[in-house]
Amino acid sequence: MLLGTWNLENLYRPGGPYGPKDKAAYETKLAALADGIRALGPGLLGVQEVGDPEALADLVGTVGGAWHAALSGHPDGRGIRVGVISRTPLEVLADTHAFPARLRPVQTDDSGTAVAESGRGFLAVETVTEAGPLRVAVAHLKSKLLSYPGGRFFPHDEGERARYGAYALYRRAAEATALRALADGLLAGDGRERDVAVLGDLNDEVQAATTQILLGPPGSEIGTPGFRAPDRGDAARLWNVAPLIPAEQRYSRINSGRRELIDHILTSHRLVHRVTAAGTGAGTEAGAEPGTPEEPRLPSVGADPAARRGEPGSDHAPVWVRIG
Repeated sequence: MLLGTWNLENLYRPGGPYGPKDKAAYETKLAALADGIRALGPGLLGVQEVGDPEALADLVGTVGGAWHAALSGHPDGRGIRVGVISRTPLEVLADTHAFPARLRPVQTDDSGTAVAESGRGFLAVETVTEAGPLRVAVAHLKSKLLSYPGGRFFPHDEGERARYGAYALYRRAAEATALRALADGLLAGDGRERDVAVLGDLNDEVQAATTQILLGPPGSEIGTPGFRAPDRGDAARLWNVAPLIPAEQRYSRINSGRRELIDHILTSHRLVHRVTAAGTGAGTEAGAEPGTPEEPRLPSVGADPAARRGEPGSDHAPVWVRIG
């Protein structure tokens, strides 16, 4: 089974303020995304930046074949949300955006506004595979691309930049904490026996503090001698599959010319030990099969997310694992 995650970048039907301006651009985008999904061949794919629920239905129809889909009912201010498409039926286990009970609201701007929920909901589903039940949480954490009062993407001065960078970090850390709480529920203290995965655009790199929050107890990292040794933390731990991705593929976005791996797959103990391959992209540029170590071809993005309105495909590469 191939399990993946992909930020679809502003998947809206045409005519609105955020999506393609006309039907032709929309159909071009759908065709590019559908080509990527067909080449990837996932059994289950977590998706982010679905603006219109109808647009996801359009995409699935363009891909072709039988699919099951679920979407979060908690979009952000632009209407984007996370979801799942799967070849097997889905049961929604949770659709939440609340912070854990003991986590206080966090400041979001200079006015002192505080929030006690994530900007976009977390969706948890269960499906049944040939290996048994699989529980998956899908997330899209607060972006590192900063925005300022009045819709600006550039600060008035360095003091404002630093403050708004801190506000974004507060939110992303709180959201990661909420996502970890959801993962705890899916693991139910039994990750050695349960197949659980956390998928999504975490908007930061592997070693970032916010990403590390999701891992749980330290130890037994991939590539260390402890990976194959039983450990009492295994029941609650999640493993980021990033070290299994070939080095030349280990990025999912290009930001101002710099390669970043900000889209991630984390798995439970039972699942990580059945991973046979991991990668980014789908090898579609040369007609390669998933698993071929070929670099994704991505545009370089800047500070203004509106600059790519209506562009085909996505500014992110899918990230995937193959489970044996």
